[in-house]
Amino acid sequence: MHSLKKCFCLKKTRHLLETHDTLASETCFTVNDVEALYVLYKTLSSSIIDDGHIHKEEFLQALFSCSDRQNLFADRLFDLFDLKRNGIIEFGEFVRSLSIFHPKAPEEDKITFAFRVYDLKNTGHIERDELKDMVLAILQELKLTLPNDVVEEIVHKTIQEADLNGDGRIDLHEWMELVARYPSLIKNMTLPYLEEVTALFPCFVMTSKVRDSELVCGN
Repeated sequence: MHSLKKCFCLKKTRHLLETHDTLASETCFTVNDVEALYVLYKTLSSSIIDDGHIHKEEFLQALFSCSDRQNLFADRLFDLFDLKRNGIIEFGEFVRSLSIFHPKAPEEDKITFAFRVYDLKNTGHIERDELKDMVLAILQELKLTLPNDVVEEIVHKTIQEADLNGDGRIDLHEWMELVARYPSLIKNMTLPYLEEVTALFPCFVMTSKVRDSELVCGN
């Protein structure tokens, strides 16, 4: 019985390591990075509901240290991280989504993700009302308040400059052109510390059984 239990645990561990190796091969992270992210994921996924998945309340808790705070921007990020649209963020979704914010991630991926943040209705276009809603959400997060006419002017000028085909909305191509003129629009799409993930968990790295130069078989 002990041998059977040991065999099962080894198979489970091997499967986990293979999953980490696969995620490393598909993202900007190394195997050790993925392992460190797994520690972070386990912490976040048990902060409110201990079921091994990150729920929206836990996501908001991580972003704002407050699970009941309402913010359109945070809600939208959760929706985009939740690739399967099942109301939770699984580990693979967590790693793949964070990879977009990695300093080495392709700029095009960052631009597209930022576009999707604003495309609230998932229509492939940023409508005027969506842009206004997101501007207000960002101002709320920054704890800033502007008169409505000022917000309307910001929205109007943005649409006016970005809308190259004159249809009153912004498509992905127009968004890319706008970002090319104003790179600061995607400045927040890069999180420098993601390049040093393992430094955040030094005690974990010391006990890691997988090195970046090895596959799951190891020595």
